[in-house]
Amino acid sequence: MVSVVIATRNSARTLPYALASLRWQTFRDFEVIVVDNYSVDGTRDIARRYGARVYVCGNERSRQRNYGASMARGEYLYFMDSDFILHRQVLEESVSLASKGADAVIIKNISYPGISRVARARFYERLSYIGSGAYEVARFIRRDIFYRVDGYDESLYANEDYDLYLRLIRAGARIGWTKISYELHIGEPSDLKEFIVKNYYYGYSLKKYFKKTGNALHALPLRHTYLRKDIVSTLARRWPLGLIYIPLLRITQGLSVLVGMINKSHRQNDVQMKPCKNRPL
Repeated sequence: MVSVVIATRNSARTLPYALASLRWQTFRDFEVIVVDNYSVDGTRDIARRYGARVYVCGNERSRQRNYGASMARGEYLYFMDSDFILHRQVLEESVSLASKGADAVIIKNISYPGISRVARARFYERLSYIGSGAYEVARFIRRDIFYRVDGYDESLYANEDYDLYLRLIRAGARIGWTKISYELHIGEPSDLKEFIVKNYYYGYSLKKYFKKTGNALHALPLRHTYLRKDIVSTLARRWPLGLIYIPLLRITQGLSVLVGMINKSHRQNDVQMKPCKNRPL
């Protein structure tokens, strides 16, 4: 069995698409666990309508995912975001790779470009990450090795998935990559303001991530994968403006994160922890 764990917070806009894509999976032996962070928009009602087991837990997604894993019955864990749509073979291909020896699986991650110019830039940027080994993470993980590396670091709410992946690698986990199936991210920012606010919020957590991991590649304002010949040539043909817009967006992102690192007003350690309720709602 695969336990699909979805952390939510006011996710009513995208969650129906995410859960509907699970209904079309070719692999059928799975359960869905939604761990909600005290939403007020009907998220939990939507999850129940789609047959998920629903729990309530705060304050951030790392804690929610760990809690969902503790309630899981499956041999495998798949941590799915509430704003993702899955190719119908994601679970089938991941289980197949695990049956051949993979302890964790990296599923190709693609941004839906039709939301905004920011989303279009993220589409090409994420394409450049595929196969890089530096900017990819494993979301499908054997439950035993997930606990062997102590799960998600609950002090992080940005790059927490990269932190987990680095610990999986250090533990000797065997990694598989999907070739056919992929995740489609439909939750990219709708405009530049939303993009800046989001990265500002992540700033404090990223400061702790860099201090913990020393991962200098993730601190660069422009990632080297963007300079891949196939990406550059594709941009030149399809979206020449992107050759300039993507680097400028990355610099804007870096400045937003930097301000977030410095500002103390939104630090999560100052927020009282919300309780986790250990019965499905």
